Amino acid sequence: MNPKVDFYFDKAKSWQQEIGQLRTIVLDCGLTEELKWGCPCYTFQKSNIVLIHVFKGYCALLFFKGILLKDTDGMLIQQTENVQAARQVRFTNVKEIVRMEAKLKAYIYEAIEVEKAGLKVQLKKTSAFSMPEEFKNKLNKKPALKKAFDALTPGRQRAYLLHFSAPKQSRTREARIEKYAPHILHGKGLND
Repeated sequence: MNPKVDFYFDKAKSWQQEIGQLRTIVLDCGLTEELKWGCPCYTFQKSNIVLIHVFKGYCALLFFKGILLKDTDGMLIQQTENVQAARQVRFTNVKEIVRMEAKLKAYIYEAIEVEKAGLKVQLKKTSAFSMPEEFKNKLNKKPALKKAFDALTPGRQRAYLLHFSAPKQSRTREARIEKYAPHILHGKGLND
């Protein structure tokens, strides 16, 4: 156990028993406990394997390369249609976690083997994501913005494209683009 991570388990108002049980299970698999993105993250030789996180209606164990796991028990859930690699196992009570302990450990060990084998997830290229007309026009009018956008990491580019494309109304898309143009110009991602 990493003392820097204890606060996450101590501060939890809901799901405290569940995430405590998940922590025990994951640590039994020999992973290193770290704090990343404000959540307990478990690594193998500095590679992310699983993350524990909580939501309003459930807590979850997130497998970073879950798409590469066999999922013989059909437990893995894709959070949203835009999540490419990660998969979750969701829980709503501690009893189901206890009941699934052996299966969870098997999935964790499989995830470790995926990492040992050096397997990589083939992510969609940024060019495969649609770019709204409003953003295309803005990039054409402002070469500095286009240059700054092109300099962003592919993940940051995808996040912006998804965020800008989501609204149905053009004026909402334009408002989002206006709001985040300064972030892009400063080399920042959507959530930086």
